[in-house]
Amino acid sequence: MKIVGLLRRGWLPSTVALASAAVLAGCGQSGTTTAASNAPQHALQVIPGLNGAFQDNFNPYSGSALSGTLGLIYQPLFYFNLVGTQVYPLIGKSYQWSNNNQTLTVTLRPNVKWSNGTPLTPADVVFSFDILKKFPALDTNGIWTHLTSVTAEGNQIVFQFKQPDVPFAYFILGQTYIVPEKIWSQFSNPATVTNQKPVGSGPYLATNFTPEVYTYEANPLYWGGEPKVHTLKYLDYSGNESATLALASNKIDWTDLFVPNINKVFVSKDPQYNHYWFSTGGTLFLYPNLANPLLSNLAVREAISAAINRPQLTNVGEYGYEPPATPTGLVLPPEKTWIDPQLPAQDTHFTFSPAKAVKILENAGYKRNAQGIFTAPNGTPLSFTIQVPAGWTDWDTDCSLMAQDLKQVGINATVEQLSFGAYYSDITTGHYQLAMSWSNMGPTPYYLYKSLLAPKNPGNFEGWSNPVTTAALTQYRTSSNPAVQRQAIYTLEKAVAANLPAIPLIYGATWYEYRTQYFTGWPSASNPYAQPAPYNYPAEAIVLTHLTPRS
Repeated sequence: MKIVGLLRRGWLPSTVALASAAVLAGCGQSGTTTAASNAPQHALQVIPGLNGAFQDNFNPYSGSALSGTLGLIYQPLFYFNLVGTQVYPLIGKSYQWSNNNQTLTVTLRPNVKWSNGTPLTPADVVFSFDILKKFPALDTNGIWTHLTSVTAEGNQIVFQFKQPDVPFAYFILGQTYIVPEKIWSQFSNPATVTNQKPVGSGPYLATNFTPEVYTYEANPLYWGGEPKVHTLKYLDYSGNESATLALASNKIDWTDLFVPNINKVFVSKDPQYNHYWFSTGGTLFLYPNLANPLLSNLAVREAISAAINRPQLTNVGEYGYEPPATPTGLVLPPEKTWIDPQLPAQDTHFTFSPAKAVKILENAGYKRNAQGIFTAPNGTPLSFTIQVPAGWTDWDTDCSLMAQDLKQVGINATVEQLSFGAYYSDITTGHYQLAMSWSNMGPTPYYLYKSLLAPKNPGNFEGWSNPVTTAALTQYRTSSNPAVQRQAIYTLEKAVAANLPAIPLIYGATWYEYRTQYFTGWPSASNPYAQPAPYNYPAEAIVLTHLTPRS
């Protein structure tokens, strides 16, 4: 599963971030520049992350495709909101399971047109899956490891599974983009095409491109009606300081920047219109390598967890933007409806307690040596290295704080900052002791728990294997009954809270700033109808089609 919202966070060294904040904090408040009555003519200004010079590439199969390619031009069948409960029909209208959950049937939306005016047909949908089979390098989600066939029956598409895997439908329905067969069947190597004049089914058309700015215009043939935001301009900024200055100067309507002291730097410059919402982008964990005989002991993991001052991680390491996680690891608030009402009170929140950490170790038979470090009954000291990517300054600070916390209770911990390549290699091959890292998420908690707990899953960095959690994952995967799935999740969340296979720390944030001077209807904490950042595809199209000009 793709990592969601954690590698495109816009992190930067703290010295650069704080320098930006210091410069901008001294700027006087900027007044409103253009009358709101000009809103219909205003081109919405977007910084889609810090990219450097743009490359003219609208290939939906390319990892370097321009922002907006997926979502604004090309669409999947449905959009699943990862910060709420909505499922939006796009090219698909409805879907249902049959044949003991081995057959998934999608009914297509009628009268959908490509942006060149030709009809989008069931054959186009079938082709969009067959091309992944013909060119396996494009099948990054492993669609054809789960399917035996994709066929059209009238206005319906029938997906036959090799075996029941209900949650995998998310990748078929929400993560596979539909392309016009007439165009894409002509390419001998679709991965290398730059597709500079794209034809899609989405709400926008790519109209002008330069390395500094590219433009989208509303698609008058869009099946959902022509968007009320007529023009989008995506702007090139490679440095956080210049991008933040543009944001604070009211030149940007929508972006995803990491801005320390954001209320002073941005909101205060025009509080009527300047807003932000840092939605939860996933749970960050401290992963113990369970192949380590010390860390395989639950008492050691419990002591480590009790010793960590999570509010300090939030307030010092993360500038107050990323709140403490809970023992279940559930992504809150989006997954709050999945909390078991019978969950024990102690499993609903963490309590920072160095005294409890010491007591846990003492009760488990650990004793301090002459240096004050706890040792196992065989004399092995509790001494660990915490790995973290170098240059991820907030995580680097978090790990330093955790190392200090652990030393205070008699666990020796040191921080090792590695290049991202070395770090990623170590955590995916089990060559580490402790490591701070991300987790996956999806429309329900299953995707987190599968990543975290399924034996041999790439996201199971810690090496957890347990028959109870494996059985619960199977129970969820093979059923389309919501009640059965819910009971499976209850089992999994209790197991995570009780066993701490990985230790939840804080919730990663999705950076998102927006201005309401010209357009209203943006997603917010009180109305989380879609993932909010301009790089959250295909959610950016949901956001833009919800916006209306300010009257």
